[in-house]
This record gives sequence, C-alpha cells and structure tokens, in this order.
Amino acid sequence: MTILEFMQSFTLFDLILYFLKLGATGFGGPVALIGYMLKDLVEEKKWFSKEEYLHGFALAQIVPGPLATQLAIYLGYLKGRILGATLVAVAFILPSFLIILALAYLYVHYSGLPWIHSVFYGMSAAVIGVIIQAAYKLARTTLEKKKGLWVIFVVLAVTTAFLQKESLLLFLISGLAAVVLYAFPKKEKLFSFFPLELFFFFFKTALVVFGSGMVIIPFIYNDVVNRFHWLTNAQFLDAVSVGMITPGPVLITVGFVGYLAEGFWGALFSVIGIFLPVYLFVIVCAPWFYKISSNLKIKAFVEGVTAAAAGAIAGSIFILGQKAIIDYWTAGIALITLALIFKTKMPPALLIVAGGLAGVVIKSF
Repeated sequence: MTILEFMQSFTLFDLILYFLKLGATGFGGPVALIGYMLKDLVEEKKWFSKEEYLHGFALAQIVPGPLATQLAIYLGYLKGRILGATLVAVAFILPSFLIILALAYLYVHYSGLPWIHSVFYGMSAAVIGVIIQAAYKLARTTLEKKKGLWVIFVVLAVTTAFLQKESLLLFLISGLAAVVLYAFPKKEKLFSFFPLELFFFFFKTALVVFGSGMVIIPFIYNDVVNRFHWLTNAQFLDAVSVGMITPGPVLITVGFVGYLAEGFWGALFSVIGIFLPVYLFVIVCAPWFYKISSNLKIKAFVEGVTAAAAGAIAGSIFILGQKAIIDYWTAGIALITLALIFKTKMPPALLIVAGGLAGVVIKSF
C-alpha cells in the first residue's frame, strides 16, 4: 500500500464524525465551509482527490441547493453511496439544527427581557451589512462580464424591492433568458397538517436556492411575513440574524422560522422540507453527472437563475433595511459592519454578534 492509499483509507464513520464537527464549528457561510472541506479532506487528510472534490463542486453549481450542503452530501455518496450521503447529510445539518432549536426556545420564552431586544436591535442592523456583501460577492463571482446576466440582476433587484416579494416565475424566466442569450450559437434558431404545510412550503422554496443559502431570504419574506403572517417583520429579521450566527449551512434559518410558527415540529418539518430536495438532487444526479455537466443550455440556465438570485438578495436589502435601520445608531452599525466585512477577514457571524453587543450598550444608555 502506498502512502497516498494509506492516507485515503478511512471509514464512513470517520467521515460522519468529521461532518458532525464541521456542522458544529463551521462558521462563515458556504464559501468558508467548502474551503474547510478542501483543506481538511483533500489537502491534509487526503481522503478525497482534488478531482473528486472539484467534480462534487461542479455538481453543486449545476443543480439547485446550497453549495456546501450539496458538496458534503456528494462526498458522502462517494464514500458510501446512498447510505453515506444520507448519514453525512444528517451529521452536517443536525448540530446547527439543535443549536437553532435552543436559540429559538430562548427567544420565544425569554423575549420579554430588555437585553434580548437590545441584542436583536443591533444584530438586525449588522445583518444588513452582511447581506449587502453577500449580494456583491455572488454577483461578482457569477455574473462576470456578461451584460445579459447583469440586466437580470438589476431587474430582479428592482422588482424585489418594489414588489416587496419574489416570485418563482421571475426566476424561471431569468433562467430561460440566459439559455436564449448564452446557450445557443449565434446562428442557431430557437425552435429546433400545519407542520406539513411548512414542509411543503420550504420544499418548494428549496427548488430555487442556487449557490448560497442567502437566496432564501428574499424568496420567503413576503409569504412568511405578509401572506401567511407566521412571523412579524422583527421576528423575521431576528431569524435571519440567528441563522447567520450559528455554524453549518445558512439554510438552517428556516428551523428558527418553523419553531416560531409551530414549535419543535414546525422547526423539524421546515428543516426537512428545505434540505430534502438538496439531498435528492445530489444522489439522483451524481451517477450521471458527467453526461450533463458540459451541456451549454443547462449551464446557461443555472447562470441566469444565479443572476436572478443575486439580484433578489440585493433587492431584499431595501425590504429588510426599512425594518432594521430605524435610527442613526442602527445605520452606523450597518455601515461599520459593511466596511469591516469588505476590509477585513472577520467572519460574518462574529460581526453580527458584535452588532448585538453594540445594541446592548446603546440601549443601556
């Protein structure tokens, strides 16, 4: 046995333990999480080759779902097929789900305490700065110099801010528009129970989450707050804040939403609903991914939807900003957070917690 083969000899249990740890300590969002996997599993442990890692990363970009969760499930699939994918998915999501449950319980049962309001007063403002950076990063890394994608980005940003909601139809139109613009050669012709309600709502929502879990914010805001009245504006902002300060995938935010709407079962069914499509896409597509990964039309459709997602995130800044930026203090917290997140390598979660502490200090005076 060579040294490389020896280092690659690991069990499925080893991989599950790794993702339990990453799910419990992996702060920083999807970019940080996929970076941890590259460093730990490819470069240091050498459990997977770089080719295997990049193959999984490419699959995560093609199908709907958050990058980090899809990549984790794919690596589990490589090691143990469907059983491996299933156990890794549970291991990666479970720690952040338990943390979000605990935070939601404290929020519901102790929200009458003044210091709790002070914390979320500051955290909600800091979140606006983090969202601005997320929209910028997603736009910069995915739209490149394609003018058509930038048009989609601007249209979705404006319509999301103006309509105060997002629609699946606009996402699909954006994807099809990108197919027309970029997937056809220039001369080619174009014609050749309540917890269950939460489950189905988030299952449907997961189908349009491309690239970053942040996309879910503008997509569910109108339904959660204005249409179904599951949460108030303030509670929704608090849910986003909590989702960003917990380790693991950002999509765990829906667990907080579900808990506020229907307690433990609401949280459980919401989390299953949002992550089940992600899991199914990976285990269904993984065996035949090589056959579709180079398809120009599929890649163009994903580019269009991603541009729409970046625009929707940008539009949500206007919607949520009206609720979070309520005075000079919150405006200052948002601006300082934005400056720090662009100029330093401070994790977004740390900045949001700092915003919460600033809120306590401000309110105390």
